[in-house]
Amino acid sequence: MSEQALPVRIVLVGTTHPGNIGAVARAMKNMGLEQLALVNPKTFPSAQAVARASGATDILNNAQVHTSLDDAVADCGWVIGTSARRRSIAWPTLLARDAATEVLQLAATAPVAVEYGPEKTGLSNEDMDRCAALVAIPTTEFSSLNLAMAVQVIAYELFVQRDDFDVRQTEDSPPATAQELEHLYNHIERLALDSGFLNPENPRYLMRRLRRLFARATPDQNEVNILRGLLAQLESDRWRKT
Repeated sequence: MSEQALPVRIVLVGTTHPGNIGAVARAMKNMGLEQLALVNPKTFPSAQAVARASGATDILNNAQVHTSLDDAVADCGWVIGTSARRRSIAWPTLLARDAATEVLQLAATAPVAVEYGPEKTGLSNEDMDRCAALVAIPTTEFSSLNLAMAVQVIAYELFVQRDDFDVRQTEDSPPATAQELEHLYNHIERLALDSGFLNPENPRYLMRRLRRLFARATPDQNEVNILRGLLAQLESDRWRKT
């Protein structure tokens, strides 16, 4: 990553048309973004992607291809997703301009990922479980934008606001990464199932609410380590008593 580039990763999940990947790469390059991650793209590499990139082939050449969303965002301290659909459980939702402000503030301490789902369906609920918040892009006629257009909107807001932030700042305890949070959620779910607190027939609903709770809290690495230590002690005590 060049010194001037923002530590912001555009993550495309299940992209079906390779031309859209190229168009996204062009939108990113115009706005100074370099990190592109692809999760299970239908076709990549592709001549169509190169043609639509119109010179942004360096973005395509450096794109990381992953088989799971967890791998694509594992080192990120904050993950947000884009969605035009209403959900049964409300996610914290930001307009694009406000989302860019949050991204730039948090990118000072750890990489940030912005997720986009497949062109026809968008992000699944399971994909959105990895997100701390959603981004809304209001429209007048159609409920959603073309994939590259949606990326361009966020990338533009990041570009025009970036001078207000110093992305080289550091903190004593950086935010917990997506991977660290996943370990925490898995630990909570395992202990909740083992204790009988969580219904094994339908654990997702409650766990999704717990994810929303921690997303609002934005715990740092020290706080997650404290929680993991507490859970491990409770797990150990329970095992000794059985």
